[in-house]
Amino acid sequence: MKTLRYRIGEGVKPGILDSEENIRDASSLVNDWDNKNVTTEKLHEVKLVDLSSLPIVENHDGIAPCVCKESIGKIICIGLNYSDHAEETGQKVPPEPIIFAKATSSVIGPNDDVEIPKKSVKSDWEVELGVIIGKEAKYISESESQSHIAGYCVINDLSEREFQIEHSGQWMKGKSCDTFGPIGPYLVTTDEIPDPQNLKMWLEVNGKKMQNGSTNTMVYGVNFLISYLSQFMSLQPGDIISTGTPPGVGMGMKPQVFLKAGDVMKLGIDGLGEQTQKTIQV
Repeated sequence: MKTLRYRIGEGVKPGILDSEENIRDASSLVNDWDNKNVTTEKLHEVKLVDLSSLPIVENHDGIAPCVCKESIGKIICIGLNYSDHAEETGQKVPPEPIIFAKATSSVIGPNDDVEIPKKSVKSDWEVELGVIIGKEAKYISESESQSHIAGYCVINDLSEREFQIEHSGQWMKGKSCDTFGPIGPYLVTTDEIPDPQNLKMWLEVNGKKMQNGSTNTMVYGVNFLISYLSQFMSLQPGDIISTGTPPGVGMGMKPQVFLKAGDVMKLGIDGLGEQTQKTIQV
């Protein structure tokens, strides 16, 4: 099942994509796709509904983040989690996952404009597999991880490399700029993604393919990451894990290439949909 959130005027409504790619209005089933409703229990209940009984959405004003921004407790990102990406940046694969946070205020819809921050000279792109938690995970084993996942989504983990690397301290300052967290278009439930470690992923800038990778080069897989993180903190419904990026980021190119106002990014992951963002200067 693919759930989504769509805009009507200034409001947002919950939807479900049917087998013919029609958006169905799910507001009779849930108020919103927030942390109360992106639970494994609620999603299982909704899957039993005959989608033909829900009205088709004929018009809308764009796609919103697939999880309500205000209900996301935390976004946890995994650094250098692709062996080929670590190599392109000249860094070693870490002996344990590198963990950093991304502010929830960075979240936008999958096709919203991305702002190049003031004083930014090194804004960069990163296509990533997102994992949305659907059931509290605390001290769980790797074999239990799948039962705690609500679904998967596409994330563009945008990064300002000067802020991230050259301004000392934690990576979070280069990862959390406003609009640096496009998520969606869909939350895709786990039954549609039987093997999250075999998904092709790609990203283009102005029509040129920059990233062309696969989750099969992840150092630490989805199930391991959920178990690992649960040893340090509880994971709650609506929390998002951004699992790392394959090679092809601007920082890794010779010479380096970074985003400028007017650039258009397009990215996607097999089975999870696509995003398109235009960059604007603030």
